[in-house]
Amino acid sequence: MKSTTRVAITGIGSYVPERILTNAELEKMVDTTDEWIVTRSGIRERHIARPDQATSDLAAEAAKRAMASAKVTPQEIDLIIVATLSPDMPMPNTACFVQHLIGAKNATCIGMEAACSGFLFAMDMANQYLLTGRFKTALVIGAEKLSGVTDWQDRTTCVLFGDGAGAVVLQARTTGEGILSVVTGSDGSLAHLLNIPAGGSRTPTSVETIEKRLHFMKMEGKEVFKHAVRAMCEASRKAVEQAGLTLSDIACIVPHQANMRIVEAIRDRLGVGPEKVFINLDKYGNMSAASIPVALDEAIQQGRIKPGDNVVFVAFGGGLTWSSMVVRM
Repeated sequence: MKSTTRVAITGIGSYVPERILTNAELEKMVDTTDEWIVTRSGIRERHIARPDQATSDLAAEAAKRAMASAKVTPQEIDLIIVATLSPDMPMPNTACFVQHLIGAKNATCIGMEAACSGFLFAMDMANQYLLTGRFKTALVIGAEKLSGVTDWQDRTTCVLFGDGAGAVVLQARTTGEGILSVVTGSDGSLAHLLNIPAGGSRTPTSVETIEKRLHFMKMEGKEVFKHAVRAMCEASRKAVEQAGLTLSDIACIVPHQANMRIVEAIRDRLGVGPEKVFINLDKYGNMSAASIPVALDEAIQQGRIKPGDNVVFVAFGGGLTWSSMVVRM
C-alpha cells in the first residue's frame, strides 16, 4: 500500500507576557464593568506585553519552545512564516526579526497578514511549500501585540484584545498524521467592518489621522458577529467533509478565541457538545493570529488533544477572511 505524504505538526510552543490586565482594572480605565465584559464576551483577563516587547519578541519565545518540542535546531529551520496584524514595523516583515532572534540563518522569511485567520493561512502556505519539497522544516507563528493597536479609550473594543504568540514546527511525514484538508475564503467587499484605517498608502500617517485615533482597530461588532458565525460554520463543515470525515470523527474543535457568544453560536449550529470545543478566551481575550496556536498548545498540555486525534481549527478575521483546517495529530 502506497504511503501518503502529509505535513504534520512535529512541535508546538506558546508564550504570553507576564502582565495580566483584569476586568477590574479596566473598570478604572473606561466606563465598563466586569459583568458587562463577561456577559458580552466571556473574557475575564488578558495578557499585555511590556513597552519594550515587540511582536517579534513574543514570536521568538514561542518559536524557541516549539523548536525544543520538535527537537530541531535553528539551523534546520528553512522557512519562517509569521502571521500578524501588529508587525514590529511596516517593513521588513516580522519573520526577519524572528529569524535573527532565534538564529535561524538558513530560513526564508515571509510575513502573513490575514488578521485573525492569519495563522491558518500561514499553515496552508507552509503546507504547500513542504509538500513540494521546496522546504523541509517550517516554523509557522501567530503573534500579536494588539495592545499597541487597541484604542484604550474605546470601551467597546479595548476589553476584547490581548497579546501573545504561538508557534508550530511543520515537517512532511508518511506515518498518517498531518493536515488532512484546508478551506480558506475572503470577502474584500466587507473590509470596512474590521480594520485599522490609517497608516498605509490609502490614508498615510498625519497629524489629523493621529488626532482622529485612526491608527487603532475599528469594528462593527454586530455585523462581524453575523458573518463570523456563518463563515466559520460553513468552512468547518466543508473542511471535515473534504477530509473524508464526519463531525463525530472529530475529537476537538479549536476555534479562534474571539468572543464566547461567537463560539457558542458555532457550537450550537454544528451540533457538538461543549466537551468537543476548546476555549481559553476567558484568560487571554482575542489574540488574533495567536489565539489558535496558543489554544492548541494548552489543549495538548491539558490532555484535551492526544496523538491520533482529528482536530478542527477554524478562524475568522478582518478582510474579511476565514479558514478551517482538519489535522490528524
